[in-house]
Order: sequence, then structure tokens, then C-alpha cells
Amino acid sequence: MNNRQIVTNRLAFMDKKYPAWLSTASLAAVALLWEAIAKTGIISALFLPAPSSIFADGCLMLQNGEIFANLSASFYRIALGYTIGCLAGIILGLLTGMSKLADSVGTPIIYALYPIPKIALLPLIILWLGIGEVSKVTVISLGVFFPVVINTYSGVKNVDPLFIKVAISFHASRWNLIRKVILPGALPVIFAGLKLAAGTSLLMLVAAEMIAAQEGIGAMILHYGDLMMTTKLMVGVIILSILGILFTNSLQFLEKKIIPWK
Repeated sequence: MNNRQIVTNRLAFMDKKYPAWLSTASLAAVALLWEAIAKTGIISALFLPAPSSIFADGCLMLQNGEIFANLSASFYRIALGYTIGCLAGIILGLLTGMSKLADSVGTPIIYALYPIPKIALLPLIILWLGIGEVSKVTVISLGVFFPVVINTYSGVKNVDPLFIKVAISFHASRWNLIRKVILPGALPVIFAGLKLAAGTSLLMLVAAEMIAAQEGIGAMILHYGDLMMTTKLMVGVIILSILGILFTNSLQFLEKKIIPWK
């Protein structure tokens, strides 16, 4: 087999498509295996409740409105925090990516603050802003901001300089340069940051609600954890998993609509 055939075979393997039902089947297989292990009693239901028990308790919590009350509180916080963090990250990323002065001043500060665990700042944020909604939204925004600003900055820096020179040679205004050249060129990397930030926002949401909240998915998980009600605790964990899948799929759909050339 020559080199060309080897390359062709490898490309064919990478481009091979599998049916959409395969993902659903893999999840179903995991659930069935989980159910079988739980029913054998090898592991106590206190530590690993069966999926059927989790589903039954979830239906009861839906009927009494407990899930909707907690989910609405969490969704408000994460929607507001995610939006603020993303907007701030994109704006500052564009600014530091395009301006040498902003790059010299802002980038060192961003990279100095980025390694600090944002959860560790939560007690300090509560001390400054209180235990209300502002502190929860702030900590979510901080968690979202850094992956978005870093990816936006990288995306701007990786735009082909030839495109920028061509736009300038045609006397494009600064606004048109940003809107038609720099932003479209940076969008694939920006969306990568938005996807990372979606997962981070869920982590920050749960941390904030576990420390200072009466309602929310994180508060619900902590409450049932304290009561050793593992089945209802797992309902909250599964809700977070579903939210993560919905956020990722929504961003992928939006990415295909906004940047179809990718």
C-alpha cells in the first residue's frame, strides 16, 4: 500500500459518518447497565439509586412544581450571568486583539486573574455585594468572561493579515473592518470560547447556589444531599446534565447559522 492510499484510508476513516441513533443507543445502554447494577443490590440505593427510581421521583417533583420553581430561579441567574460575561469578554477580546495599547495594558491583567479559581472568590464577592442575586450573577459572569475574552483575543490575532490589508486598501472604515473582516474571521474561535463558557457557567451556578441561595438547582442538590435523599439529589444532577446538552446543542445550531462557511 503506497502513501497515497494510506492517506486516503485515514481520511475516509475520519470522515466516516455514523447514524444519529447511535448516540441515543449508547446512552440507553449506559442507563440499562446502571439499572441492572442497582437492582442487583451490589451497591446500596443510598449510594447509587436506580434510574427508574430517579425517574419516578423526578415525575413527582415535576407534578408538585418543585423542579419548575428551582429551574426558573437557576435559569434566570445563568441567562443573565452568561450574557453579561460573554458580551464583556467579546468586547474586551476585540479591543485587546486590535489595539496595541489595550493589549499591553489589559492582557497581562487578564492572564494574571485567569488562573484564580472563581469559586474561591465567591465568599469575597458575597462580602462585597451581599447574598442577593447580584453576587450570584457576578460570579457566573466572571467564570464566563475569561474563556470568552481569551478565545476572542486569540481569534482576532489569528485573522489572516492579508484580509485586513485588502480591506484597508479599499478604504474600509474601522467599523466595517471589524464587522466584515475581523469579527467573521474570529467567530469560529469565539464560538469555541462560548461553548467552554457554557460548561463553566453551570459550575459557577451550582457553586453560587450551594453557598447562598434558597432556590435553584444547586440549592436543591445541597438540600437533598444534607437529608441523604440520594434519589432526589440525582434528579438535580441529571437536570444539570440535560441543561449542559441543551446549551451545547443550541450553540452548535447558532454556530451553523451564523458561520455556515465553517
